[in-house]
Amino acid sequence: MRRSGRFGHAARVAGTAALVVGLVYLAVVAVIDEVAEVRLVHSTDLTLQTVLDQAATRPGPVGAQQVLKDIDDAPVLLWWVPTGGSPVAEVEGAPPLPVAAWARAGTVPFTVSAGGRILRVDTRRVAGGVVVAGISLAAVDHVHDVLVGIQLVVGPVLVVLTYAGALLVGVKAVAPVELARRRQLEFTADASHELRTPLSVIEAEVGLTLSSPRSPDAYRRSLELVRSESGRLRSIVDSLLWLARFDGAPPEPGAEQVDLRDVARTCVDRFAPVAAGRDQSLELEVTDAPVVVGAPREWLDRLAGVLVDNACRHAGIGGSVTVSTWSTGGRVGLVVEDSGPGIPPGERDRLFDRFHRVGDEPGGAGLGLAIADSVVRATGGRWHVGDSRLGGASMTVHWHRHGRPGIRHPAGVWHPPEE
Repeated sequence: MRRSGRFGHAARVAGTAALVVGLVYLAVVAVIDEVAEVRLVHSTDLTLQTVLDQAATRPGPVGAQQVLKDIDDAPVLLWWVPTGGSPVAEVEGAPPLPVAAWARAGTVPFTVSAGGRILRVDTRRVAGGVVVAGISLAAVDHVHDVLVGIQLVVGPVLVVLTYAGALLVGVKAVAPVELARRRQLEFTADASHELRTPLSVIEAEVGLTLSSPRSPDAYRRSLELVRSESGRLRSIVDSLLWLARFDGAPPEPGAEQVDLRDVARTCVDRFAPVAAGRDQSLELEVTDAPVVVGAPREWLDRLAGVLVDNACRHAGIGGSVTVSTWSTGGRVGLVVEDSGPGIPPGERDRLFDRFHRVGDEPGGAGLGLAIADSVVRATGGRWHVGDSRLGGASMTVHWHRHGRPGIRHPAGVWHPPEE
């Protein structure tokens, strides 16, 4: 997926989110506006009823002393309509009252137009006539306009912020997915390459062998080559299957207690013939006290085997490899050092990537350290990759001592203790 494609997808998602938020916002503000207007009009009606209740206690004209004001300082307008007569304004500035305003005396409050103004009007029949009270709805309209103005400002800002936030989250969310996809593609390409190489050798050797009659020794050499490449192919497939099972459903480490000293001794004994065949020095240094880790023995054997195998291959002919264990405070560790060329700092970030190999050393498919890393992560261990006292690389794995509480340490700042 190209960068523009990723951004376009995130932009479409952000646009959809902004549209949904905008529609929801419109629905909410419509309800708020309706509720606010109803409440304001209801407040006006209550004021009118208060005025009329007071007017009902006084027979005849109400008088200017009955003028009240609501919370928005909108003046209350009063009219006195004698029976059979015409409306008389009781408040200065009250507009002429249309017949419709007092002909409906005794009904619920209603809205009329009088003198170019929209009034909310209520009436009350009293002895000798009708009292009419009215309040201009200009204040209500003003409050409504202010509320709508605020909503018109907040709405676009909310939509823009939603779009920007969703776009940022989308881009950030897509990044690890894209990284995983890219690594998956690289993994597939590397796996195909590693599997194709032994298959090509086998196919070529079989084709060459079948092309013409050969001596028994030549057939034997061909079969040995096929067996060698088949073994390499099987090793790659077994490693891939192990990683796939581990990634898909990593098993629980369990409560098994394993002494790293036994793991180190077994591994050194197993690789002693390999080191001897390369004229290498393979030494073991273990502590007197137990170095216990809570993990399956099989996992730790595989971890140690990967580290020692890599060390032997990189130490070169006549090189040195040292396997040691240590225990200090609340931590225990396993260290494998070699006298090879070491690991450049720039390579250490990708050291545990699958099919990634450092240098041009023959053998291996670049899966060993990936398997070792899976074991370390599953058992709660941590890596430290550094320079060896032998001149090459130092690979250290350390764990919290079994049965003791863990202590967090920032990655990359911990160093193994001096022996």
